[in-house]
Amino acid sequence: MKRSWEYIKFVLLFGLVVFLFSFTKQRNSSRNLEKTNIEFLDEGSPFITRNTVNKLLIQNYDTVTSIRKDKLVLKEVESRLLENDMIFDAQVFITLSGTLGAKIKQRKPLGRVAASPDYYIDEEGKKMPLSSVYTERVPLITGVSKSNFKELTPLLKAIEEDPFMKSSVVGLEYQRDETIIIRLRKHDFKVLFGKPKAIADKFQNFKAFYKKTKQDNMLSSYTLVNLKFGDQVVATKK
Repeated sequence: MKRSWEYIKFVLLFGLVVFLFSFTKQRNSSRNLEKTNIEFLDEGSPFITRNTVNKLLIQNYDTVTSIRKDKLVLKEVESRLLENDMIFDAQVFITLSGTLGAKIKQRKPLGRVAASPDYYIDEEGKKMPLSSVYTERVPLITGVSKSNFKELTPLLKAIEEDPFMKSSVVGLEYQRDETIIIRLRKHDFKVLFGKPKAIADKFQNFKAFYKKTKQDNMLSSYTLVNLKFGDQVVATKK
């Protein structure tokens, strides 16, 4: 009998806990949101403003405080954010305190294509529009079409990841024979890179040539530096 009474008490206590949990959860989910919290996961400046992200989060509502927690479909909000041309990835969540949070990863431009209008090529080799709030300092690309994106992307990535090349390269000219000419920031000679292959070797050869020629104070003596042969540098003097 005593054991039966203990069992009944356990069942009643368990039922009470379940009821209180369900009641609290239901009451909490029926409350309105309190605020938004937007976090950009990128180190650089935003191509999209917090205000724009906030509008996408609370679309069709006047303020975030007019949204009930249980009425917001997070997947729909994420999909809305991902439709924006500046956003690569988005995670949306609601905290227990009623904050609507969003973690935003922006698309990363690697080059700017001279066109009408100009646009970027991002790290996936896709077309990306310019931002109205921030301009990225990336090489200007001429003579490119949509069919060249994937060919150029590995070279653009290599330039972005190499501190010397990133600070030196201001432009890429895509030629009809599918070779590339690199333009530098501080020098008027051109670098004939050839096709975007053996990129690391060509970078290494160019940097060795640049270092030696700079030591000899001869950089201004050249009009063209040819890297297309891969294993050697052929320089043309003025």
